Amino acid sequence: MLTDSDLQAIWLTVRLASIVTLILLVVGTPIAWWLARTKVWWKGTIGAVVALPLVLPPSVLGFYLLLTLGPHGPIGQLTQALGIGPLPFTFWGLVVASVFYSLPFMVQPLQTAFEAVGERPLEVAATLRASPLDAFFTVAVPLAAPGFLTAAILTFAHTVGEFGVVLMIGGNLPGITRVVSVQIYDHVEALEYASAHRLAAVMLIFSFLVLLILYAWRPRPRNGG
Repeated sequence: MLTDSDLQAIWLTVRLASIVTLILLVVGTPIAWWLARTKVWWKGTIGAVVALPLVLPPSVLGFYLLLTLGPHGPIGQLTQALGIGPLPFTFWGLVVASVFYSLPFMVQPLQTAFEAVGERPLEVAATLRASPLDAFFTVAVPLAAPGFLTAAILTFAHTVGEFGVVLMIGGNLPGITRVVSVQIYDHVEALEYASAHRLAAVMLIFSFLVLLILYAWRPRPRNGG
């Protein structure tokens, strides 16, 4: 059976992943739309910055986020001036770090989906006197709906599986920053292999279900004729 601390870590992880996914749906959608539509020469630079967490070691990203969010960093000084206090080793510090770390998992599927929409549907909407904003919500978003589903599932799953970044930013505080990946690490470090196995099995089943949903909902190519 899972222990109370295991269940607490699972709830904290689900809460973190849900909040991060919602934030990135709001933040990542306009970024993906811009990357899919713009033709400026520095588009590649922005795309590379967005994709950086895919190749950057989590410890490196976590280290620089720790400096930025800490009491002497620019964001840390801002949060202290606002009376919020430093974000490292808090739940909301985990949220900020996870938003940066999971950004490409939201933006890249959405960018691909928006690029697949093409110009023609938007041009037709414009001839019907739809504003760019109307065309986006009534044409682009419905046509890109599978991309939104894929992006949301990948972002949620990636946030659930984070370890290096959350450990650097959040540490290991029970009920505050101890997510499932850190809880498994604690079990192994304490030689509690049976407990680690039970919690790891939950993560294995979750990962399989995520992939199953993605493959089941993937649009099938239409046969010609």
